[in-house]
Amino acid sequence: MRLGRANFDGLPPGIRRPAYDRSRVTPGIVHLGLGAFHRAHQAVVIDDCLAAGAASWGIIGASLRSPDTRDALAPQDHLYTVAVRAAEGTEHRIIGALLDSVVARENPARLVDRMADPAIRIVSLTVTEKGYCHTPQTGDLDERHPDVVHDLNHPDTPRSAPGFIVAALARRRAQGLTPFTVLCCDNLAANGHTVQRIMTQFAALRSKDLGKWIADAVAFPSTMVDRIVPETLEADRDAVSSALGMRDAWPVMTEPFTQWVVEDRFCAGRPDLAAAGVELVTDVRPFELMKLRLLNASHSALAYLGYLAGYETIADTMTDPHFARLAARVMEEAAVTLTMPAGTDLAAYGASLLRRFANPALHHRTWQIAMDGSQKLPQRLLGAMQDRLDKNLPVETHALAVAGWMRYVTAIDEQGRAIDVRDPLAGELAALARAAGTVAERLAPALLGVGKVFGPLGDDPRLREAVTSALGRLYAQGARRAVETHLST
Repeated sequence: MRLGRANFDGLPPGIRRPAYDRSRVTPGIVHLGLGAFHRAHQAVVIDDCLAAGAASWGIIGASLRSPDTRDALAPQDHLYTVAVRAAEGTEHRIIGALLDSVVARENPARLVDRMADPAIRIVSLTVTEKGYCHTPQTGDLDERHPDVVHDLNHPDTPRSAPGFIVAALARRRAQGLTPFTVLCCDNLAANGHTVQRIMTQFAALRSKDLGKWIADAVAFPSTMVDRIVPETLEADRDAVSSALGMRDAWPVMTEPFTQWVVEDRFCAGRPDLAAAGVELVTDVRPFELMKLRLLNASHSALAYLGYLAGYETIADTMTDPHFARLAARVMEEAAVTLTMPAGTDLAAYGASLLRRFANPALHHRTWQIAMDGSQKLPQRLLGAMQDRLDKNLPVETHALAVAGWMRYVTAIDEQGRAIDVRDPLAGELAALARAAGTVAERLAPALLGVGKVFGPLGDDPRLREAVTSALGRLYAQGARRAVETHLST
């Protein structure tokens, strides 16, 4: 039996289900990037808003490319389970906020139609850093990106997130309709301002007037999102289906902790997010940097170095006391680059992160976190390194994490086996690695010269020395011993 509207009565009493009449819910949000993170984070918040009576804020989900999520959820009326895993047990909750889904690649016009509908007042995104077709070092639109080139030549059948958003906003402008708010939920530096710049630049390439209208009329609130959401494995599907007594084709696994900080700036209204636990603030940037430089930076350090050391998950990696100390050291050294609002306890936040990373019930694979590193490094590690260098502080701990990324993108692990590197620049990075060989003094400068990742920072002799030295230790000692050696110095 498959999860769906018709068999709610068959769910066990301990399963939490939507606390509202789903038949009365209408869509107010289109979400681009219908992946596990959105379904375990923003959709859960909206589910709480619907339970509080905000019936006009249901979600239409859009997958830009793959039909897999739609194909899994449509037969079960877009209901799915969030399994919240802690050491003491798992709580199961059925989410009803997702009303429908579309696959953009199959029918681009249909997605533009949904976004242009005046009932839609927010378009939110979790398309990962690479989905914005931008240059991470500058935050500007990459005008040579193949999807950008396509979308400018075929504005009615876009492929990219900027192409879809601008196409829908252009139609609403032409029809005299109020624009929707664009709500980025990805780990971009100053994500609202960055996405506004990308969208405005894209629109201006279509029409200067359109670019100006979007800059003036559309709200792009900045946000910070935080919840660890591993990929769903077949064993997870089996465990959730067993708990439900019926099949859920695509549940999501997550942890008890969740946080969403949002700049309170919307141009077409919003649900009562604060009542659902969202922190509405005037300035998100301190919280965003705190998360990027403490959580995400240490996560990346654990992912690259832990993977090289043979650990499959972050929790496995954290069982090694040297890696747990490495994560703490990354946070401690990044903390001095932050200026937080009064009352913020960075030490307590860091301690909570270490506990979350060590959660044995959460199987977050190092390989999954290692994806798209060329897009992630600037926000997670390089910004803090630049700030520490500006203060004449050492950067060796962060340099070891960057060296771990360099060793990883060579696509050969410490046992000589192939690494399945998933990265927009994977081909370019692998070619540089092949040309440089396994000599740190050649490989580190070659990769530091990739301007799309490192920009001018890659030319700093202090950074070059620290990264080259760390990479040399990785080749000479292996990741586990290199981490231990670093912590003893």
